[in-house]
This record gives sequence, structure tokens and C-alpha cells, in this order.
Amino acid sequence: MIEKNLSLGQKLGLTSSEMAILVRLRTPEKIQDYISSLKSNKELAGDTCLSVREVLRQDHAHCIEAAFVAAAALWINGQPPLLMDMKAKGDCDHVVTLFRHRGFWGAISKSNHVWLRWRDPVYRNLRELAMSYLHEYVSDANRISLRSYSVPFDLRRQDPALWVTNSESCWDVAWDLDQSRHYPLITPAQARRMRPHDSMEVLAGKLLEHT
Repeated sequence: MIEKNLSLGQKLGLTSSEMAILVRLRTPEKIQDYISSLKSNKELAGDTCLSVREVLRQDHAHCIEAAFVAAAALWINGQPPLLMDMKAKGDCDHVVTLFRHRGFWGAISKSNHVWLRWRDPVYRNLRELAMSYLHEYVSDANRISLRSYSVPFDLRRQDPALWVTNSESCWDVAWDLDQSRHYPLITPAQARRMRPHDSMEVLAGKLLEHT
């Protein structure tokens, strides 16, 4: 297993020190703990979409950047590197890394806020998993904004040079993910009836892990 991991790491272009970090993240839980420990990438110099290498080097990440790291760690440790994109109205997309345990879906997820984080592998399908984020996905206008989720996006179909070792932002992969097939979660009529968060929920949503 170790030799297989090393061979895949070499194929991905990873250095021995990069491999040493990822190979230790043997379970989704360990991967989640690691990406949660990374500082939040506040993109002070402008929008970024960092590769696995750049996240490990710069020691910070936002959701899709952390999702790349989580996917690489899963792949190194024998599971497929799958992402799911969630689109919102008047709000940013959120990207999670998918995994399965005994036939049920879970998600590894980095968010600086309290809501859009880890999901245990208890969901029978991806719609159930995406729906678990619905109530918590709120725009700056205090409206529930999540609208759709993507098919599993398999990073094995992408050149590792574009998302594992890229020294520049990985916009090509982000674009392909954005353009992948998405399924609606709610109808327009349902969206119009969604109740805004109350004051207690708004207060909870202001809690940040990394300031």
C-alpha cells in the first residue's frame, strides 16, 4: 500500500514532503481536521484558486482550495477524488469533497463560518447531502440562497498539473466544475416562500473560526 501511495504521489508530481503530509490523512475525519486547521484564505491580493501544492506551501485555503487538498488526500489513500459544487442565488458557490462509507455519502468541507462544514456519511444520495446545507446557506441579505448541486466531479479526469502542482490559480478546473451538470434543489415558488433567518441564527452566523 505504501509503495502504491508513493507511486501515485510521483505520478501527481508531489514532493516527498508534500506526500508525507497527505499520506498521514488516512481517513475523511483526519482530512477534515487538517483542512479545518488551515487558516482562512482571505484573498487579500485578489481572487485565488490555489492548487494542492500552493495550499500546503501558503498554509491557508478557502473552500475549493481545501477541497483540492482533501481530494488529493483521499486519492493518495485509496478513495476517488470527487468534488461537488453547490450554486446559490446572489451568493458564492461552495465546493465540498465527497466520500462514501458503506454506501452512504458524506462531505469534507472548509468554511470559516459555522454552517457549511463537515457532513457525516449518512446520506443516501447527493440530493439528500446537498439538501442538508439548504437552511444554513444564507446570503448577506439574510436570505436562504442555495439553489442547485452538481454531479460528482472526478478530478482523475483533470491533469494533475492543473490542480495539484499548479503554481498559478486553478481557474481552468474551477471553470469545468462550474460548468458541470447541476440539479435544482427547490422550485422558484419554494424559494419565494423561504423564511429569512431569525436574529439568533444571524448571530450564530457571525461566528468565525479564523479571524
